[in-house]
Formats: sequence, C-alpha cells, structure tokens
Amino acid sequence: MARYFATTGHKDMDTDTPISRPLARHIQRTVRITFAGLVFERCVQAFLWFGVVVCLAISAVLLGVFSNLSGLMWNIVAGCLAVGFVATFGLGVARFHMPTLGEARGRVDGALPNSPLQALQDLNATGQVAAQIHPLWVAHQMRMAQQASKAHVIAPKIRLSEQDPFAIRLLALTALIMGLLFGSGGASTGAIPTSLGLESGLAWEGWIDPPQHTGKPTLYLADLSTSFTAPKNSKVTIRFYDTGDAVQMRQTVSEVALDSGALTQDFRLEKNGEIEIDGPMGRVWDVALLPDTAPVAELIGDMTRAASGELRQSFRVFDDFGVVRAQLKLELDRPAIVPRYGFSVLPEPRDAVTLSIPLPRSRERTDIVGVVAENLSRHPYSGLPVRVSLRAWDAAGNESVAAQSAAILPGRKFFDPLAAALIDVRRELLWSRKNAIRSAQIIRAVSYAQDGAHGGNHKLFLRLRSIAGGLEARGAQMSRDAWNEIAESIWDIAVELEDGDLSEALERLQRAQERLLQAMRDGATPEEIAKLMQDLRDATQAYIKKLAEQQDQSDQADAQSGETLEMSANQLQELMDRIQKLMEQGRMAEAQQLMDFLNELLQNIQVSPSQGQSGQAIEGLQDLSREQQQLNDETFTDLQEQFGGQGRELPEQGEGPDALADSQGALRDALRSQKQNLPADGSSGQADENLDEAEQSMAEAEDALREGDFASALEKQARAMEALREGMRQLAQSDDAGDADRGESQAQQSGPNGSDPLGRTADGPSVGNGDIPAEDEAYEQAQDLLDEIRRRSAQRERADKERDYLNRLLDRF
Repeated sequence: MARYFATTGHKDMDTDTPISRPLARHIQRTVRITFAGLVFERCVQAFLWFGVVVCLAISAVLLGVFSNLSGLMWNIVAGCLAVGFVATFGLGVARFHMPTLGEARGRVDGALPNSPLQALQDLNATGQVAAQIHPLWVAHQMRMAQQASKAHVIAPKIRLSEQDPFAIRLLALTALIMGLLFGSGGASTGAIPTSLGLESGLAWEGWIDPPQHTGKPTLYLADLSTSFTAPKNSKVTIRFYDTGDAVQMRQTVSEVALDSGALTQDFRLEKNGEIEIDGPMGRVWDVALLPDTAPVAELIGDMTRAASGELRQSFRVFDDFGVVRAQLKLELDRPAIVPRYGFSVLPEPRDAVTLSIPLPRSRERTDIVGVVAENLSRHPYSGLPVRVSLRAWDAAGNESVAAQSAAILPGRKFFDPLAAALIDVRRELLWSRKNAIRSAQIIRAVSYAQDGAHGGNHKLFLRLRSIAGGLEARGAQMSRDAWNEIAESIWDIAVELEDGDLSEALERLQRAQERLLQAMRDGATPEEIAKLMQDLRDATQAYIKKLAEQQDQSDQADAQSGETLEMSANQLQELMDRIQKLMEQGRMAEAQQLMDFLNELLQNIQVSPSQGQSGQAIEGLQDLSREQQQLNDETFTDLQEQFGGQGRELPEQGEGPDALADSQGALRDALRSQKQNLPADGSSGQADENLDEAEQSMAEAEDALREGDFASALEKQARAMEALREGMRQLAQSDDAGDADRGESQAQQSGPNGSDPLGRTADGPSVGNGDIPAEDEAYEQAQDLLDEIRRRSAQRERADKERDYLNRLLDRF
C-alpha cells in the first residue's frame, strides 16, 4: 500500500496508514480539475468588461455598423475601441489573483462530510501513537479514506450580477451571435479607409436599397447571382477603392451618366438592363424590375342612408405594396336633374365634395375593405343626384382608375310637412341665388295661417316671415355670406319643427351618457354608478317615448328597409343592468364596449308599434295575468282548507280572506293603470271592452273574498283571467295588422306565424291565434324543449354567452 501524504508536506506522517494508490490518484485529479475551474472563474470575473468590449467590437464589424463612417470617424471609433481594450485589460490584470492548490483542495473538501481530505493529513497529538490506541487511529483513517473516495470536481462559481447589474454582458453576447449568424464581414470592410481596403484585396463593393414602402431588404451585390429582380426606383450604390483605371463600370438600367473619376457611383433602377464591373473581381448582372402597379379601387354595393341621415358607402382598395391615401369624390350629376321649378336656372358653381378615407394605422395596407360614413344632410347636394368616384394612391405616386357609380346623396328625412317643405325651399335656394324671390313666396305660402300649429310657436313663424322679407329685399344680388346664413336659418327652423321636444330628450340622453362615461374614467363609487345609471334609464325612456310620438305623427312614412336589430324594452333594460354590474365590478373595458353598442343602438333606433304603447300594454298584461293566476291558486288552497278537503298536498298554506281580498284589489288597481298604456287612437278595438270586463270581475272577486265566499271568488277570478287573455289576444291582433301594413319583408325573416325558432311570437308568448296544437302534443313538445335547454345550460364547456341566454329562457318559461 502506498501513502497518500506525499503531497501534504508533512514529514512525520504515520507510516502505517494504508491509503490505496487509485484513491490517491482520484483525489489528485479531482483537485487539479477543480483548480483549473477556479482559475477560469477568477479570469471571467476579472476580465468581464474586457470581454464585453471585444464582443461589441466584433459584432459591430460583422453587422457592418462602420459601413457609412468616413475615414476620420473610423479613426475616432478605432481609437475609442483601442482605449477600451487597454483600460479593461489593465483592470482585469489588476483584479486577477492566481488561486493555489490548497484553495482548490479546500473547495473539494468542503463539499464532503467531515472534511475527509483534511482528516487524512491530521497527526495525533503525540506524533507517535501508543500501541494500545493504534488500531483506533487506523480505523479512523480508513473511515476518512472511504469518505474521501466520494470526492468530485466542483464547478466554477461565476457570479457576474454584482459587477453587471444591468446585464450588459448579455446584450454584448446577443450582438455577437447576431453578427455571426446574419453579418457579413465583407460588407463591413467598406467602412475601412481606402488604404485598408487595398491591403485586404477588396477592389469594390455595392448594394441595392429598395424603396422603403416596398418593405424589401437591402441586397448586397457580391452575394447576388448573374441575374436578379428588384423593385423599380431602387437605389444602387457601388464604391470603388483607389485602383486607378483597373476597374471600370457600365450600366443600362438608368439614364444617369456615370462619373468615371468618382469612387462612389449612385443611380436608380429605372428599366430592365445590365450592370457590369470590369476589372479585378469583375461581375455582370442582368437586372429585371419588379413592377409597382397602380392601386385598384372598388365600390361595393349602392350608397345607403342611416337613420340619422348619414351616408354609408362600402369600398375596397388594394395594392401590391400598400395604399397610402384614398378619397371618395361626389360631383353633381347635372344631366340626371330634371330642369323644372327652381332647378330650371343654372346652378351656382360649387366644388365637388371630397371625403378623405381614414386608413388603418398598421403597415398592412395591401387590401383594405371598409365603409365611408359621413353626414352631408346640410350640404347643398343633399337629396340630389351625384356621381360617386373612388380613387387610391400608393407611396410611389401611382393613382388608381376611379371606380364610379351614380346615387342620390342621402340626407336627413323630415316627416313634418312644413319642415319638409322648408327643406325643399332651402335646396332650391342653395341651387342658385336667382331662386331668392321664388323661395320667399313659397315660405310665405307654406307658413300662412300656421301660427296655431306646433304648439303655437309664434316666435318660430316670425323668424320665417323675417327670412322671407330678407330674401325679397336682397334678391339674387345677396352676398355669399348672407346666402349661406339664410340657408342655415331655414335648416335650424326645419329641425326645430321636426324634432320639437325630441331634441331636448336627445340632449338629455347625451348628457347622461357623457356623465356615465366620465364616471368610467374616474372610477365612481357604486352609489354614484347606480344614480347615473338611473338617470340614463330615465333619459332613454323619455327619448324613446318622444321618438314614438314623432313616428306616430309621420305614420311611418319612411320606414327603414334592410336589416334591423329588434330589441324589446326588457332587453334594453337588461343591457343597462349589465353595464351597471360591470362598472360595479370594476370591469370598465367591457362596460365601455356595451356602452358603445348602446350608443349605436340608440342612434339608429326606430320605434315599432310593439315597442310603443301596445307592446308595453301586452307586456304589462302578461305580468298581471301571471300574478292573477298565482292568486287563483292561493284562493283554491283556502277553499280546500275551508271545507277540510284532503286534496293533494300543496307546498304553502293559504292566506286569510282579507289578505287575499287586498291582493285582488291591488291587481285591479294595476289593471286600471295598465289600461292607460293602451293607444289613445282607438286602435286597440275590442281589447278595451275585454279589459273593462276583467276589471269588473276582479272587483266582484274582491267583494266575494271579503265575505269569505271562496267558491264565488274563484268563479269571478276565472272570468277575469279569461277576459285578460281575450284582451291580450285583441291587442296582439291589432299589432299584427299594423305589421302587415309595413310590408311582408320582416314577416319573411321570422318563422311561420311570426314566431322564432322556439315558437314565440315577436310580441312575446302567444296568447292564442287559432293555431293551437293538441293539449298532450303541446305539453310534450314544451317539456322536451325545456329538458333540452336545461341539459345545455348545465354543460360547462359551452360559452358563457350561450349559457346566459339559456338561463334567461329558463327564467322566462
């Protein structure tokens, strides 16, 4: 057995301690490798900043950062790098301390339990062990040798975060990797002064920069094959080094004449051709231009009008490299105008209407589909034939061929006869100032004996007469400013005649919306949110009521066509409740989206009869019918208890006669209130008599309940229920008749008999239409449908919106 202590430095070791030779070699190898790792660790820590400077310098060269530097600037940068090299290297030398084998041995020993390497070097206190304790010492040494056999190499501990808290080392390393992967050493040599270029043997270099709007990368000529394609107007730059007349260049892709004595040649690709460099490293390239075609503009469908009078025109523009500008132009279509009345004279010259189309901010503008929306109700061309043209431009200045169509320029519709007449007068007046006298005569004619109309607004009619007098006094010689001022005054009067109180209701609604939006931005309390939401509900209800009154006056003369969004009063209320709940939960972004939807809905709303008085009456009567049915059940329960009946077990005990009579009286009062919601024009027909009969039956049932006569009360309540059902049936039929007058297009969009896929009518649950299925069949169908809705609403994997809708169906039915 050999002794391990040959490297310990101790001369008086116990010569009888048996340590195997393989163990000694294992420990020596482990200590030496750990020593090398310790040297590397201290080198990295000491020369960190030197390595950062080296990485940045190499990456800058590989990535061609110096390609545009002049000789003086290159010398300055090179000097700064040299100073950086010297300074960081000197700092590293000063910080570096060479480790020792003892430090390496201590690091290995510290990773083992009981420090066995140190224990193998220990001596007992006497230096010579007595014979009686010698076996114990040998056993101790053997145990330490066994633990020392587990020695392993300790990895370097490189901790650089304290020296580099901002991780600049990682940026330098990333730049170096980018330079190695994507850089070109040759591309950067162009930044070196001419003398250095000659020393490296480089005779020329060149690159092609495509126009920025194409998004194409820069091409390096030395890397291209003998033929290539590039966008038109790409800039070609070729730089020669001082080789005398050894290198010559020719090109046929541009009309620009080359300066044979210049070291840098710049020109643009204007046509197909060749680029040739003759001499050292000579090359010839066939160049084919990638054409930049003009954009294409398309008008999609006809121009339409929104409820507010706003024009809507769908369009599409696309280009190979992207559209940068587009505009819609509206020009008066003179040949399409019949020359009669005020249009028989020549029109005043006016510029065409030009609408700039806002494009998306993203760089992806190669294919854009959108809608132009603009309110031109006040424009002189409103209501007149116009020629519509759409044009688009790309970054190269190419203009598309105009897409053209013909349309009547949409504007606001006026249903009030006097307001509509004033708008016609205004249109003729704006056509030509020669129509001033004619316009004054028409204004006097249409406003004659109208002082008592429109709420007796005498001030408004005085303004009309004043306008007529001004037109007669000034005639065709009036100035342009006076002309436009009179036209604006006529517009304001027409709007006031048309809207009446509607404008005030709209302003109140807009103020309520603005306050609620401000609360979203400021973070209002739940109490403030509740108050603002109630203000919005009140303002919305008032606005819809005024809008319904206005449409009743106009007899729906201009009912909108096309797709419409139908929403009942209950759904509108649910939408506002949802907005309030989201705001109280702090989910302002979602609440803002619902508010935007509500604003768009209110801007395009058109109240139908089902949303007006008849629809509200039907909804109220449905609620009243359910409450009456519950009261009937309670009365029947008390009747059973009165006679000690042993009928089926009921979930709740009946109430006393007085309590039931009070409930019946409350329902009678509620019915009387609901009758006030019926249309006042007599369109409800037989429904009034049915509801009167129901009210009388309720009163008789109330008297019977107070007398304790439950049997008679049940009979009267049954009559009240039947009269209520008949009244709702009559109201539904009157609404159906009104819908038929508005055309068959909406009926075709719904199911048979005006029902939705669930079998419900547009005005709510069916109250009887003569097409009732057999009782057993109807019950089975309804039960199957409810079971399916319950099953789907219990499936967690379905979308939240779908489950919410299913739950609302279950709550309703």
